[in-house]
Amino acid sequence: MQTTQTNFEQFKLNRQLLNAIEEAGYTEPTPIQEQAIPLALAGQDILGIAQTGTGKTAAYTLPLLMRIKFAQGEHARALIMAPTRELAMQISEAINQLSKYTDIRTVVLYGGVGPKTQIEAIRKGVDIIVATPGRFMDLYFQEEVIVKHLNVMVLDEADKMMDMGFMPQIRKLLEIIPSKRQNMLFSATFSEKVERLSHEFLEFPTRIEVTPQATTAEMVSQVLYEVPNFRSKINLLTSLLKDREVFKRVLIFTRSREVAGLVHQNLLGNVIREDELRVIHANKGQNTRINAMEDFRAGGVRVMVATDVVARGIDITEVSHVINFDVPLIYEDYVHRIGRTGRANNIGQAITFMTVADEYHIAKIENMIRMEIPRKELPEDMEIADTPVSERQDMLKEIDNQKRREDPTFLGAFHEKKKIYRPDPKVVAKGRQNRRGVAARSKRK
Repeated sequence: MQTTQTNFEQFKLNRQLLNAIEEAGYTEPTPIQEQAIPLALAGQDILGIAQTGTGKTAAYTLPLLMRIKFAQGEHARALIMAPTRELAMQISEAINQLSKYTDIRTVVLYGGVGPKTQIEAIRKGVDIIVATPGRFMDLYFQEEVIVKHLNVMVLDEADKMMDMGFMPQIRKLLEIIPSKRQNMLFSATFSEKVERLSHEFLEFPTRIEVTPQATTAEMVSQVLYEVPNFRSKINLLTSLLKDREVFKRVLIFTRSREVAGLVHQNLLGNVIREDELRVIHANKGQNTRINAMEDFRAGGVRVMVATDVVARGIDITEVSHVINFDVPLIYEDYVHRIGRTGRANNIGQAITFMTVADEYHIAKIENMIRMEIPRKELPEDMEIADTPVSERQDMLKEIDNQKRREDPTFLGAFHEKKKIYRPDPKVVAKGRQNRRGVAARSKRK
């Protein structure tokens, strides 16, 4: 069996990078690294399709560091764009780890915090910028970011950028940076929107697809529970989390911050202590989110409740379970959510709760991942709550909307039918009697 250095020495990386690779514990290149690194080192444009957890960050970071080699000048020579601040921070950490034996300067730019510290870091000199589109463009228009020296640009999680509406900023960015550059685009899925972006962004790219599109991680087992309502989902979640030996480190995903807050509130003091439970979503402050993720990564927090803001790019290797409290409405997010477990050759489990209104979305997800998610019986000790009338009506309306999407002519159970006036027979009879009485009195007169 080859040693670590022999495996990575085939790429002819410099000794500083090889030492950092060995210290980081990389044993051998992953498939995406094995295919992408030589092409990137040769200066080719790359279109990489790879699910989360496959090592794609190092696949573009190592060639980038090899190209830059050392600190030079004041302005950035490479730009890496990420859709969320969490992913931008994760990429920055990976670069710092792999460049620790060099003097290469990396600055990460993201919103949610004041720009003052980030501006000060740029002014000290920078070689690589990792940024979210909004904050980068803000600092560019403030003339704090100089782009004329950029010769490499990477778009990571391009599909998520499209879903989050960053296309206008990306197009504006492509107008202002030098046209002569190397481009790399990485995405977990290759939707029509990503394909259109690739045509605008890449020149004669080499496409690398290490797994079929939207393939779920091999190390993740998947199960699905059919649950009638919100209260029953809370009861099921509580029942599962009682088993502390099995559910060691759990990431729970919800669709909205409101639901995340309700889940957090219901778990708190029930089966989870306050010190081992956190909730993060877009309304939480940046420092709160960073501290919560660090506590979760370190193992101090056992259960994390989150929205899809952390579904991508967060590398926590020992998440035992991902629980989809809500089924995601962006179907690719299912793959990204469950990709948070089963990482670094660890076995993980993904559990999904499905109501009757979610059956439509689950069918779409199963079609996308090309497999049926195994169903599982509810625990015997779990209490199944009655569905409130308002919640039942909301689910029926949602089912109507789903059917209407498939068939625009569908009117639905809640279609307002034209009311036909039917008078009360007793009122009609009484009216006739009154009219006869009036007529009779007129004749007598």
